[in-house]
Formats: sequence, C-alpha cells, structure tokens
Amino acid sequence: MQTKWWHGKVAYQIYPKSFKDTNGDGFGDLPGIIEKIPYLADLGIELLWISPIYKSPFADQGYDIADYQDIDPIFGSLEDFKKLKSEADKYGIGIIMDLVVNHCSDEHEWFKKASADPTCEEASYFIFREGKDGKEPNNLRACFGGSVWDKVPGQDNLYYCHFFHKKQPDLNWFNPKLREKIYEMMNWWLVDMGIAGFRVDAIMCIGKDPTYPMYTPDSVGDGMCSCGVMNSQNVDVALNFLREMNSRTFHPNDKFSVGEVFGISKDNVKDFIGDDGVFSSIFDFSAREALTKHYCFYGFEKLSVAQYRKVIFEAQKTAGDIGFLAPVIENHDEPRGVSTYLPLMWQNAKGAKALGTVNLTLKGVPFVFQGQELGMLNTKFDNIDELDDCQSKYQYQMCQEQGLSETVTMQVLNDQARDHGRVPMLWDDSQYAGFSTVKPWMKVNQDYKTVNVASEQKDPNSVLNYYKTLIKLRKDPKYIEAFTYGEFVALEDPNDHTIAYLRKGKEHTLMVVANFGAVPVKFDVNVNSQILLSSDKATIENKQVIVPEGSSVIVLL
Repeated sequence: MQTKWWHGKVAYQIYPKSFKDTNGDGFGDLPGIIEKIPYLADLGIELLWISPIYKSPFADQGYDIADYQDIDPIFGSLEDFKKLKSEADKYGIGIIMDLVVNHCSDEHEWFKKASADPTCEEASYFIFREGKDGKEPNNLRACFGGSVWDKVPGQDNLYYCHFFHKKQPDLNWFNPKLREKIYEMMNWWLVDMGIAGFRVDAIMCIGKDPTYPMYTPDSVGDGMCSCGVMNSQNVDVALNFLREMNSRTFHPNDKFSVGEVFGISKDNVKDFIGDDGVFSSIFDFSAREALTKHYCFYGFEKLSVAQYRKVIFEAQKTAGDIGFLAPVIENHDEPRGVSTYLPLMWQNAKGAKALGTVNLTLKGVPFVFQGQELGMLNTKFDNIDELDDCQSKYQYQMCQEQGLSETVTMQVLNDQARDHGRVPMLWDDSQYAGFSTVKPWMKVNQDYKTVNVASEQKDPNSVLNYYKTLIKLRKDPKYIEAFTYGEFVALEDPNDHTIAYLRKGKEHTLMVVANFGAVPVKFDVNVNSQILLSSDKATIENKQVIVPEGSSVIVLL
C-alpha cells in the first residue's frame, strides 16, 4: 500500500445545521464552526467532514442541492467558507465537503430548464422516460417510499427518476457532458477552494440499468421492488464512472475521498480502496448492514456484542492490507451507536469510552461524529411532530399501516430514527445547551445538563477527556505506525461480550480489549507488558491483563 498524506489521520463529522448557531436563528452556521475549530484541534482532529452546506430547499436536509458552488444563506456565505478554510488551515485541519451527485434538487437550474423544455440539453442531464400504459416506467420503489418515478411538471406522460425524495431528481451519469460539469465543479472545490477532499454520498446509485426493466416485487406488498436491487446488479457500471471520476479529480490532485458504499466483499474490495481503488477509503457499515436487513425499522433486531464483533472483524479481514476502511460508530444517518450496539447496562459513559476505544484503534481512518466524543445517547422524542426527517415520517407511516400503536411506533423511532444524529450539539448546561440563544430547529437531547462540552472539559474522567487521551495515544510517534499500518489480528475469546484484537506493527504490538459484559475478563500478556491506556482501572497480574466490566484497555505487549 502506497503511503498517503491522510494515513494516520483522525476525522470528525459535523452536521452543520446542528453544530453551533451564532446569529440566533435556531440553525447552526459556518461562523459557529469557525468558533469551534480550536475545540476540534484540541480534540486531535485533522480531517473535518461537513455535511452539505450548499444552497438547498432542504427537502432532505441539504442533500438536495440547488447550487453546487454556493453556500445556503442559512449557513452563511462563500466568504464565511473561505474564513473557515483559513481558520482550519491554521490548525492543520483539512476540510472535506459532502459530494452529492447521484441527484440534485428539483430547484437546481438544470432541472428547472429541463422541466420547461424536455428537448433542451439540460433535460439530458436527468433520467426522463415515457410512462407505460398510463403507469410509471417500471416498478422500482424509492428509498423514502413510493415509486422512483414522478411526472415531469407540465408533461402528461413523461416521468423523471428519483431514487430518494421526489424533490431529488437523479442525474444521468451516462451523459458525458453531465460528467464533465460534475468534474469541473469538483475541481473548483478541490483546487480553487483548496479543500482536502470529498465524502461521496449514495454514489453506488449511479449504477443503473438504462432500460429500466420490471422487477420481481419484494416482500413489502405494494407490487414494487427496492431500487437498491438495481444498484446491486450494476456495480460495474458505477465503478466505471468512479474510475473516471478518480482519474479526473482526486488522483491528479492528491486529494482524499471516502465513499458511502455498502456490500463490500473480498471479491470487490480492491476496486474501491487501496492503490487501485476508486476511493481513498470507504466507511465500514458492516454493523449497520447487519442490523438493517428488514425493510422497516420495526423489523430491525438489535445486535449482540458477539454479532457486532463478528461483522466488524470480518470487515477488517476483508480490507486486510489492501487499503483502509473508515471505522464509524454513528453518523447523521443513524441513531447513536452507544444506544444501538451496547447492552442497556453499558449505555452510559463507561460504555461510550469502551466503544470509542474500538472505533479509534481498528485499522483505517476513524471518523468521530459530533457528540460521540461526549458519549451522547439517543434523544427521547415524544411524538412524530418532534421528528423532522423525511425517512422518519415514512417509517412512522409504515408502522401505523402495520397496526402498531402510537406508543410502539414512537419506541421504534426512538430506537432507529436518523434524527438522533441531527439534534443540537451539547456545548454547556444552559438553556438550549449552548447551541443557540433561541429554541433550536430540533429538540435538545434530554441529557444536556450533564452530557456537554463545558462539564466534561472540567471532569478528568469524562468521555471527552478520554477521547482526547485516546486520540493523543493513537498519534504518539512511538505507536502511530502500529495504529496506522499494523496488522489486525483477532483474538480468540470464549466470552460473548468482549471485543479483543492485536495491532501488530513493525516495532510494537498493541492489544486492545473492550469488555461489555457483567464480570471482568482476563487475557494473557508478557512479563514486560504495560498498560498504555485504561478506561477504568485495568491491571496486569501474573502475566494477565484484567479488564473490569464495562471498560477497555490498550496494552503494549
């Protein structure tokens, strides 16, 4: 594997609408991110992924882009972005923008022109098809429910394709003129604006079958089939486009890219990461994929610690020495990881530290999502009106159609809604958690009085201070080689509640153990082994490390 400038970095994701409001409108903004750059630097962050800040009508929280080269006024201006870039540069933090190019907004100028004149050039940037026998062109179902087809405004039998929200028309990647415009836009950000790279959103959806055949209906019972089936059958189509994208943007400019890609296997991992991969890294979604096999939230089954360990270990082995995954616990599309993956007794600060240890010591480029470093848990939503996400509203409707009571429906959403990652960041224990001086656009998490930056900065035993110490250890010159390039070796473990492995570098071998059980666990170590970091009083006795329940340890063997 070729050495790259981004190897060994720790990344952080900001959901800008909920990070810090400086102008008192209840929404986060770019000046708020600028204000908190020193906080991120103190945490040890070197790459900063910012969810979309482009101009948008926010049908899907900014993932519906109306102008790729301007900032939405809710966040500020291009001048604010330049100030953010300058401030981040002072601290050695590279900015990663969110690249959303499977689709745009129906309020983008391209779609406005295409709708007004389906014979114009811009119409070829989208996927327009005639209906069949008075119905949609085929029976694919969109990710947020309903058909992927909606009628082009003003047209009787002409439909446009949207794999997500109806206000997110899909772009036609088979059109070389469109691809050129996308690459020009990307290079404007990468070169002219000087960002470090892109996180690439929902990109496998560009792999489509242009004939749009009918599909065998799936189990939902509406006669339709998930649009993901088309993607899974056309991976090679997407890869061909992505190879071109990489050769025109990331590769020649030596920029970082991390893809939102699902379904990685030994057969295709080399296509996505490593020296010949289309991305620098891809997120490790193995745990989320294992959890979300049902089409509706109510069918999700909680993973045991053993199941969680199995899938993340398999992902590590799949990547091997080919390239880097990006380990994650949570993001803006998921509920909080501590609430999702840990037993109830460890859904607290102790469990957050131990799970964070795993996230930051697996091989790869780890990402921390805002509030994760505080140990944030899921927010308690009382009714559907407190949720904002279009997916949550769709899932609420499905639960109701299945006859679930209001109480059970809300419990399902309180377990799985994307909104949990979109509530305001908790800065202090004042009203609205220091996020804003007015009522925020989303509900404030119920734990803000105790789980917040100001309180945790003062507490040497807080999750925040543990994260700082953990990241500092990860970047220690003595151990950075082992943490970055060291071989991942799973340890045999008779328990169903322990995640244990080695990171074997050229000079040092490190043992990582996270114990999510109710009793201490023991692992053999060497006579000269030493504990580098313990989240809760691990000890070495008689050539064994003893790890208390609900804690983690890193041992130098």
